[in-house]
Amino acid sequence: MKFVSFTEGENECKRTGVFSKDELFIIDVNSLNLSRNFKDLNELIQNISSEDIIKLKTIINESTFYNYDVFKRERCTVHVPIEKPIHDILCVGVNYKDHLEETQTHFDDSFEEPQKTVYFTKRVTKAIGPEDEIDGHFEINNQLDYEVELGVVIGKTGVNIRKEEVEDYIFGYTVINDISARKLQKEHVQWFRGKGLDTFTSLGPCILHKSAVPFPIKLKVCSRVNGEERQSSNTGLFISDVSDIVSELSKGMTLEAGDIIATGTPSGVGMGFSPPRYMSSGDVVECEIESIGILKNYIK
Repeated sequence: MKFVSFTEGENECKRTGVFSKDELFIIDVNSLNLSRNFKDLNELIQNISSEDIIKLKTIINESTFYNYDVFKRERCTVHVPIEKPIHDILCVGVNYKDHLEETQTHFDDSFEEPQKTVYFTKRVTKAIGPEDEIDGHFEINNQLDYEVELGVVIGKTGVNIRKEEVEDYIFGYTVINDISARKLQKEHVQWFRGKGLDTFTSLGPCILHKSAVPFPIKLKVCSRVNGEERQSSNTGLFISDVSDIVSELSKGMTLEAGDIIATGTPSGVGMGFSPPRYMSSGDVVECEIESIGILKNYIK
């Protein structure tokens, strides 16, 4: 199942929906007589019951959704699924071996292979979504970069989660473009400011429910700039897999339903080319993950 935030036609009122199996229709989940209504996807993630999930699957698989509020996909606009995450995004650094090597070669030759997983946070005042514009903030940065990443959305609050329990605590997955100002990263000798500017978190186009893909998750990931492929890899090549990440983060630190974890990017980012190939105003960037979809944005 793919959960989305959407509007229909000229109506600006955002709805919480789920795609039909063929993705030609979007069903308003609040018309399905679930255990309660949900004002947005954050509220759904935090409160939806296992019985509701089963009912949703049944309705979609049996094509009985025509009895509810259903809209043709072509008449709808899909928005960022979670505009205001409950916290800043938890991020994993250098989680692909090939990206570690390009970081050492093109960004910081003193950067050593970490003995432990690298974590940091990404400031998110308001996330953007599919077809939205990215403000490059070119007045303070001339090295605008892209990073396709798998986003893990936590579905159940927990602490000290064992690795074998991790899937139980996941709601689903999304595509994240961890947009980065390399100039600011270099100047401040850390990642926070260079990754935390307004519009620098793009996510979507949906949240794929965990039941749609096997666990541990192994999905193709890629990115394109103006139609040219830049990154191509698979989440099966993570240095630290999703079970490692969620379990370790939860040791002594509570993860809450609605938390989002960005799991790292593979090689092929703009700074990894010689000379670097950063994005400019007018460029189109696409991040794609198998089974989830394409996240497309325009550089302002």
